[in-house]
Amino acid sequence: MNRRSSTAALLIAMLCLPEAAYPWGVRAHSVIDHTAVDTLPEDGPMFLKKYADYIAGSASIPDTWRVASEPFSKIEEDPNHGWFREQFAFMKVVPRSRYEFVLELYREYLRIEKTDPEDAKRMNVRWTGTLPYAAAEVYGHLVADMRLLRRERAAGRDTAFLEQTCAFYVAWMGHYIGDGAQPLHDTIHHDGWQGPDPKGYTRDPKIHGRFESAYVEAIALTEQDIAPRIGKPGHLQGDVFDLVLAHLDEAGDNVEAIYKLDKRGAFSDAHDQEAREMVYSRTAAGARMLRDLVYRAWLESALPQAPGKPNPIDLNNPLYNPETGSAPAGVSPEVVK
Repeated sequence: MNRRSSTAALLIAMLCLPEAAYPWGVRAHSVIDHTAVDTLPEDGPMFLKKYADYIAGSASIPDTWRVASEPFSKIEEDPNHGWFREQFAFMKVVPRSRYEFVLELYREYLRIEKTDPEDAKRMNVRWTGTLPYAAAEVYGHLVADMRLLRRERAAGRDTAFLEQTCAFYVAWMGHYIGDGAQPLHDTIHHDGWQGPDPKGYTRDPKIHGRFESAYVEAIALTEQDIAPRIGKPGHLQGDVFDLVLAHLDEAGDNVEAIYKLDKRGAFSDAHDQEAREMVYSRTAAGARMLRDLVYRAWLESALPQAPGKPNPIDLNNPLYNPETGSAPAGVSPEVVK
């Protein structure tokens, strides 16, 4: 089965699932991931190129973990696909720990539960999302296994299984990065406009699918549409978690533009240039960010592990929080070519 047919088969299978709101649709996730791998530089993890079809074909697997028939999986996974930033605007700084984030939300819930019980119902990770934590966590898995792969190669051992493991981590992380590039995954307005609506934007939850699935299919998005937009590798300096947050903020700044396009019916016209540009620019941003993170993970995996780096679960760590059992994550190392 070739990549196109396997992707089509996955699309059909996912459409048969009982819950159908799947981010970006299978086509866009596949295009994002394949483009990211295709544009890796020559000194990057070139072994991934032979797994490009596998990565693209696996790009939507994390969505299958969100179905209510597997409740433990859904509870854990569902928040990882969004980042509804207006909901936690009270936070001055986003915590560098998933558990610290949960605690801050709970404290806010306790503060408002009596004065604003309706808003309090949504003061939790289901209604804020945890996407940047999921992306950073899988990035760490990828670095660790790339480091192991380097070690096994140096010892002259076969690394085929490790290569495929790394390829799956790329698809896994790529799903979150791709979701984050879609503006409607970075706002409380993900399924129709919420709250006051002076500009008359739609409250129809189907806007989500009209943009990310139906329109992407209507224009038959391909790698060739976005590959010229990717450019040279970047994001090699600065903290990875902060870079992911910036990626989400950039996407979130396009929310109202999508509602304006929808209001004038742009997503009903496959020839609408502004609507096409929105799809091209957002999927290209996802592919670019994924390519950069995969390349950076490869470079980081070549660095020696720092045994003196503070352990986040060490009780003697000065930032250790007994409420979470850990300290916030430290800043990621910079990599230099």
